[in-house]
Amino acid sequence: MKTKTAQEWHIPPALKSKNYRLFFAGQGISLIGTWMTQLATVWLVYHLTNSALMLGVVGFTSQIPSFFLAPFGGVFVDRFSRYHTLIGTQILAMMQSLALAALALTDVIQVWHIIVLSLFQGFINALDAPARQAFVPELVERREDLANAIAINSTMINGARLIGPAVGGLLIANIGIAYCFLVDGLSYIAVIAALLAMKIKAKKTPVNSKNVLQQVKEGFVYAFSFPPIRSILLLSALVSLMGMQNTTLVPIFAKEILKGGAETLGFLMAASGVGALTGGIYLATRQTILGIGKLIALAPGILGIGLIGFALSRFLPLSLFTMLFVGLGTILQIAASNTFLQTIVEEDKRGRLMSLYTMSFLGMIPLGNLLGGFLATHIGAPNTLIIDGIVCILGAIFFARKLPNLRQLVRPIYEQKGIIISNKSS
Repeated sequence: MKTKTAQEWHIPPALKSKNYRLFFAGQGISLIGTWMTQLATVWLVYHLTNSALMLGVVGFTSQIPSFFLAPFGGVFVDRFSRYHTLIGTQILAMMQSLALAALALTDVIQVWHIIVLSLFQGFINALDAPARQAFVPELVERREDLANAIAINSTMINGARLIGPAVGGLLIANIGIAYCFLVDGLSYIAVIAALLAMKIKAKKTPVNSKNVLQQVKEGFVYAFSFPPIRSILLLSALVSLMGMQNTTLVPIFAKEILKGGAETLGFLMAASGVGALTGGIYLATRQTILGIGKLIALAPGILGIGLIGFALSRFLPLSLFTMLFVGLGTILQIAASNTFLQTIVEEDKRGRLMSLYTMSFLGMIPLGNLLGGFLATHIGAPNTLIIDGIVCILGAIFFARKLPNLRQLVRPIYEQKGIIISNKSS
C-alpha cells in the first residue's frame, strides 16, 4: 500500500530513501540560509563602500580557496568519511555565520571583517562542496534511484543559490541585514540535526599508498583526458567566469539603474529564483539521462539572452521577466552538468571529479567577480553584462557543435551502465 501511494502521488524515487529525505530537508533549509548571507554580504559591502570594485574583491575572497584547494578537498573526500566531513564543515560554517551576525547586530562590522570571514567560508566550501556532492550516492537505498537523487541534489544546491538571495533581499528590506546572518547561522541546526539522525553504514575506504599530489594529478588526468568530461568542465568554467557576475552586480542595477532599494533587489532575485525553480522541477522529473547534452548546450544560450535583456532594461517588470531566463539558464547548465558527471564517473574518483567540478563552478566565480567589478567600474554594469551574455551565447554555440562527437564517446559508458542497450550492428 505504501508503494502504491508513493507512485500515486508521483514522489521522486530518491525521496523514498529515509536518509536522502533527511539530507534533502536539512540541506535545503541550510543552503537557502547560506545564499541569504551571500546576498546580505554583497548589499552590506555596497552600502559601506559604494564601490563596484570592492564588491568584486569580497566576492573573490569568498570563493578563491575553492579554485586552489578543491582538488585537495577531493582527495580528502575520496580517502575519509564523507559523512563525518560534512558534519564538521557544517559546524564551522555555522560559526562563521553567527560571527557575522554578532558583528552586524552590535553595529561594529567593517569591510575587513567581511573579507576575513568570507575567506574563512571559502576554505570551508573547498572541502564541503565536493564532500556534499560525493556523499549523495551513499544516501539512496536502491542503485537505480541514484540518477534521480543526483538531479534532485543538483537542483537543491543550485536552486538554493538563486532562491536564497530572493528571500534575503526581502528580509533586508523589512528587518535588516544582521538578521539575515542570524537566520543563516541558525539554519545550520537543521542540516546538522538531519545528518545526526541518519543511519549510515560504515564504509571501508581502500588504503591508497599514493601521496596526495599523485592523487590530485590522477584526478586531473582522468578528467581532462576524456573529451566529454573536459568539455563540460570548461563550459562550466566559462559560464561561472562570465555568467555568474550578475549576482555581484545586481545590487548596482537595483539601486542605481532601477532606482530601488533592498526590496527591489529581493524582487529581482525572486524572479531569478522562479526561473531556477522551473528548471529544477523539470530536471527532477526527467526520467532519463539521455538528451542531457542538448540541455547543457542550450542552457548558456538561455542565460546569455537573459543577461543581455536584463542589461538593456530600464523598466522593473521587464527586468523581472529577463531574470526568469537568467535563473532558468543558470540552473539548467549547472545541474545538468552535475547530473551527467555524477552518472558517468568511476566511483573511486567521484570525490576528485566533483572537486574539479567545484573548481570549475565555484572556483571561477571569484575571478569573474574581480573581472566584473573591474569592468563595471570602467565601462558600467550594463555593458559588462552585455559582454557576459555574448560570451555565454558563443560558448553554447561552440559546445553544441562538438556535441555529436561527444555523444559517440559517451555511448560505451551508457551501454556499460545499462542506460542504453548495446547495438552490435551499429
